[in-house]
Amino acid sequence: MEHLHSEQSTSSASMGNPIVNSSLATVMSHEITDSTTPKNTTKTHSGNAIRLINTKGLSRSEWLAVRRQGIGGSDAAAAVGLNPYQSQLELWMIKTGRFSEDSPEESETKPDIDSKMYWGQILEPIVAQHYTKVTGRKVRKVNAILQHADSDKSWMLANIDYRIVGSDEVQLLECKTAGEYGAKLWKDGVPEYVQCQVQHQLAVTGLQAADVCVLICGQQLKIYRIERDEELIAKLIELERLFWRYVQSNIPPCADGSESSGVALRCLFPQDYGQTVDFSDNTHVSSLFDSLINTRKQLSFYQQQEEFYKQLLQQNLGEASYAQFAQGSLSWKKAKDSVYLDTTALAKDHPQLCQQYQRSKVGSRRFLVYERPSSNSKVTD
Repeated sequence: MEHLHSEQSTSSASMGNPIVNSSLATVMSHEITDSTTPKNTTKTHSGNAIRLINTKGLSRSEWLAVRRQGIGGSDAAAAVGLNPYQSQLELWMIKTGRFSEDSPEESETKPDIDSKMYWGQILEPIVAQHYTKVTGRKVRKVNAILQHADSDKSWMLANIDYRIVGSDEVQLLECKTAGEYGAKLWKDGVPEYVQCQVQHQLAVTGLQAADVCVLICGQQLKIYRIERDEELIAKLIELERLFWRYVQSNIPPCADGSESSGVALRCLFPQDYGQTVDFSDNTHVSSLFDSLINTRKQLSFYQQQEEFYKQLLQQNLGEASYAQFAQGSLSWKKAKDSVYLDTTALAKDHPQLCQQYQRSKVGSRRFLVYERPSSNSKVTD
């Protein structure tokens, strides 16, 4: 178990556009160009948070409905483009009611035991209990959704895990769990998306510090201290406000190239109706198409290079199974023989049986690119 009390804020780093795969440093240096954004952002809070609604006894569907009324702490990183699991576009779809936060199979009576969210909720009180055991600090569950006290920030909400009792040093506790994949994000300290969440919570509550207690792979407990960062909070509020305007205006933010954005786009535009749009005179969209073509050409070149180096290494490896190098290793092993179902032969010999087990599958839209004016046009998907 590690007890770390000096998690540094990243307010001194430099950056660019926070919308596309950015960093917390980018958020800090991002200059807001929207002329309608309030300039007096140095004062981030005028009082204690408003207790918007009591969550004790609240159903999950009711809780989700309240969450859609604003940006919560767990939404903060996605709202500014820093969540590795969720894009701005997916969050926008959730907030505008186009997309559910629950999976289709998930329900209050039948939880999804394969979900990391499920196990996070199950383990949260255990993490809090061991935080108290390690630090000696008592904690109290906060059964409420809190709202920023300033009327111009009423869209800022927070679901606090625990309030630390009787401590002037630290006031909030955020409990986390990380599995095998998630553990990689914690190797250098608190991940940026969690730092955004905590700073958002400190902004809503007006408090000064929070401890983040994370259980890694079910056996390693780490505790980090995050102090209130006024400069970072001011930037987060500005960028979250811009995102909330997307929600209020019902205008989607740009896709960011993430898997989350891809899922969101497929849900937003699941069907096509055969129309053709002509972007020949639209310089912006045409430049996007040109960039796609050029990127695919570069990708094709590097894929050929990859295959070339792979084959040379295979030649040198010969019949050996493994090879060691100064920078790593590789293996070239025969896979186990497998058995597969010959569906073509099955359908021919037993058509009635095959028809009995047929199931329909909803088709999805295919994205094909036709390059012109070359006579040797290629179609790729």
